[in-house]
Amino acid sequence: MLNVSERLSHRWPKHWPLQPVPRTSWTAQPPTYSEAQPGTINSALNRALRRSTGNWYAFASSADVRRGRPCGVRVAGVELVAWRGSEGELIVGPRACPHLGADLATGTVVHGTLFCPWHGLAMDGRTCAMRWNALPSHDDGVLVWVRVDSIGGEAALAQPVIPVRPEGATLAAVTRIVGVCEPKDIIANRLDPWHGAWFHPHSFVGLEVLSTPTESDDRFVVAVTFRVGRLGVPTIAEFTCPDARTIVMRIVEGEGVGSVVETHATPIGPGPDGRPNVAVLEAVIGQSPRPGFRAARAIAPLIRPLVRRAGHRLWRDDIEYAERRYRLREHGSG
Repeated sequence: MLNVSERLSHRWPKHWPLQPVPRTSWTAQPPTYSEAQPGTINSALNRALRRSTGNWYAFASSADVRRGRPCGVRVAGVELVAWRGSEGELIVGPRACPHLGADLATGTVVHGTLFCPWHGLAMDGRTCAMRWNALPSHDDGVLVWVRVDSIGGEAALAQPVIPVRPEGATLAAVTRIVGVCEPKDIIANRLDPWHGAWFHPHSFVGLEVLSTPTESDDRFVVAVTFRVGRLGVPTIAEFTCPDARTIVMRIVEGEGVGSVVETHATPIGPGPDGRPNVAVLEAVIGQSPRPGFRAARAIAPLIRPLVRRAGHRLWRDDIEYAERRYRLREHGSG
């Protein structure tokens, strides 16, 4: 005899985006260790690491660089300051004042000009009384980028390698978390989709890897249900690496086709213990033709914190994975 939950599941409309999630014990799900072959993951990672970044680094969400105030960041050990010019344009350059080295991130921005707090040296991104040059920068509307050729070591590109994003009206949210590891550990984590339902049972269920990357078709294709409490959203998604520090999950079938989750791994530089620190910037860019999505966009300021909270929960787990991978390599165990 069917219980209440099973009867509800049988009657649930199959065309609804949210579907009941079967009650299954965590230990009763099929193990994935035999499928998650290290060789498959490492081959995909090595191909990704050969892809050009053009010396571009995503360093913050677009919303983090606001008008009227400077923003201090560190990229691969280089201290930078970012602010908005008089027309709202992004300006990024060295954080140390060329006069006596004051921290320009503690300066004041007035009408798009940054004033040094020590002696009032003014910089508008174009002219300066002393030698101070802005770096190439780019604002794609979701993330802000800087090109640092002195540390990138690659042939420079005019613009960053920005993944294909959904067109039209979207809802975007960016999560940032820092880990003690290298960018390749972050990418390797995402190139192991088999860990999803085991390591993140609060977020994923029924995960099945449908195809693995090859030289000619370098992507994972995964069937997975995104959990929303006792309900879930069944989808098919692909994972690809457009450059060496980025991995993108794109929904190719199911609710929100075309929506993407971009994971960007940006080196910060050594921490106090000398170990490498990396910033994970994860941008969720969603779209849907459903009328409810229009309503969700109308209350985007309320939705974004919820998306960021979910992203933080997921990455608290995954940072442990990436940091563990780094420690094993550091000690010669992996």
